Amino acid sequence: MELADIGAMPTRETDVLVIGGGPAGAAMGYWSAQLGDSVTIVERKHFPREKTCGDGLTPRAVKQLDDMGLGEPLKQFHRYEGLRATAHGKELEMQWPTHPLYPRHGYVVRRRELDAMVAFNAEKSGATLLQGHEAIEPLMQNGRVCGAIVNDIDEDRKVAIRASYVVIADGANSRFGRSLGTAREKAWPYGTAIRTYWQSPKHKEPWIESALDVKDRQGNSMPGYGWIFPVGDGTINVGVGLLSTFKKFKDVNTTHLLDSYAHMIADRWEIDPTSPECRATSGKIPMGGSMFPKMGPTHLVIGDAAGSVNPFNGEGIDYAYETARMAASVLHDALRSGDASALQQYPTMLDDEYGQYFKVARLFARIIGRPALMRELSRVGINSRTLMEWVLRIMANLLRPDEKGPAEIAYAMAARIVRLAPNA
Repeated sequence: MELADIGAMPTRETDVLVIGGGPAGAAMGYWSAQLGDSVTIVERKHFPREKTCGDGLTPRAVKQLDDMGLGEPLKQFHRYEGLRATAHGKELEMQWPTHPLYPRHGYVVRRRELDAMVAFNAEKSGATLLQGHEAIEPLMQNGRVCGAIVNDIDEDRKVAIRASYVVIADGANSRFGRSLGTAREKAWPYGTAIRTYWQSPKHKEPWIESALDVKDRQGNSMPGYGWIFPVGDGTINVGVGLLSTFKKFKDVNTTHLLDSYAHMIADRWEIDPTSPECRATSGKIPMGGSMFPKMGPTHLVIGDAAGSVNPFNGEGIDYAYETARMAASVLHDALRSGDASALQQYPTMLDDEYGQYFKVARLFARIIGRPALMRELSRVGINSRTLMEWVLRIMANLLRPDEKGPAEIAYAMAARIVRLAPNA
């Protein structure tokens, strides 16, 4: 809708309007408020609300939450020390690697609790949080977005929110982003994931678990991985993720695959695979920075809406927090200087931080899309602690900037090779 057409519609004004109150949107609200900018977050649902997710927070995510003042509240949730990889009847337990910036532990927090905690923290810091408000269309002026028409679901009325800048943080489906021309690069890999919860006496295990040899009901190896995240509340989060690089990706029934995986782990985790705690939910995951463009003259795209998910492991929460922090800094510069050209810093910042890494990860996703190759790689890996510890450091994006270890050297070699490859 054009600004001139809003007529007598109720109107609010803000420096920054954030579409979506999930990890990216809430972190954006926090950092913008901390910088002294007027920021409004619109969230379609009311907290707490559910989201399809593994619920695991990596060391990168823990650092961002600590930086937002949430380190102490995090301690009430289940802490875990690292990863247990399983494949071909073997298992390997690995603590998170040492790093000068990130801790050596993570947490498992249900998204209904995590997202509420971060959103209310943003509100406490000065952001305006409008729950039950859905952004239904951009508000435009001279070809630029200058806010949104928002439906106040509780009051059943529309409100125009005017803003100097708009941040799109409405997740993987990003309806608002699509209305402004954001689209996924079709040639790049994406993923899909399905999860639910089971009651388990092992809900306080000190490791999250990843299965490198997920099989379908016929016993055929599938690309992707299975996960088990102990929640510490009597339940475990169990799920499977698949990559689009597998030729028969669209033919896979993920519900059946999750059922097969649950039966596969039932004895070890002491679950009844036929009785999950709730109905399984699934979602499509754009990854590797695959959503473009990531900015317009007066808007930025962050988190899952920007495809900011690691193709190595499907992790997106830490990148949601990080891209939000970058965007808040850029918009603060634009507001302070009165110069919208400051927004051009944002794609450069993303490329500097993730460009090469995501390119390597996308190539890896293509390689493991071949089941026979995945079987061989997992067989070799599970028999070598040293190799798997290198792989963990690379896949969790915990490479050290201050020293060159074997993992850093291996990654640098891969990056040199990928630099010459097409950007796919």
